[in-house]
Amino acid sequence: MLIDGFGRKVDYLRVSVTERCNFRCQYCMPEKPFSWVPRENLLRFEELFLFIKVAIDEGVKKIRITGGEPLLREDLDKFIKMINDYKNGLDLALTTNGYLLKETSKKLKDAGLKRVNISLDSLKPKTAHIIAQKDVLQKVLEGIEEARSVGLVVKINNVPLKGINDSEILDILEYCKERGMTVRF
Repeated sequence: MLIDGFGRKVDYLRVSVTERCNFRCQYCMPEKPFSWVPRENLLRFEELFLFIKVAIDEGVKKIRITGGEPLLREDLDKFIKMINDYKNGLDLALTTNGYLLKETSKKLKDAGLKRVNISLDSLKPKTAHIIAQKDVLQKVLEGIEEARSVGLVVKINNVPLKGINDSEILDILEYCKERGMTVRF
């Protein structure tokens, strides 16, 4: 069992598979040019898995895959399957902006993913574009619906920005309530 410096049992692991992102959200990306780690310098999934196996063997029960935008990593479903095959029944989750989720939800669910946290900062196309600096809303909404339809548990993350999308908090809350989804602001 893993114990941290404060004597707390550690049974939760976050694994960032990339720093790359296909959005340039105001609250996340710096204004200056960003220098990415070259792909060849990223750990291969097999290398990440060696550490994850040790963590699971030491009591980790919950693993969250993050990034950047983790769906930009090719073959992410195979990585999730690797983990799920090693220890079936783990709480496997993914944090994503949802843009590529429509095309990947079924593969991820079939690989063993249980839950997905999706960023949804606005229900207005223009506002979503301002925040992400890209036309994203329709694809994100389609990704949310696809994730739900394949049986993934969906939780929404929203970052209210004063004067930009803070007037939409109740709209986001109602959107989530109508679909039985949890939201975190």
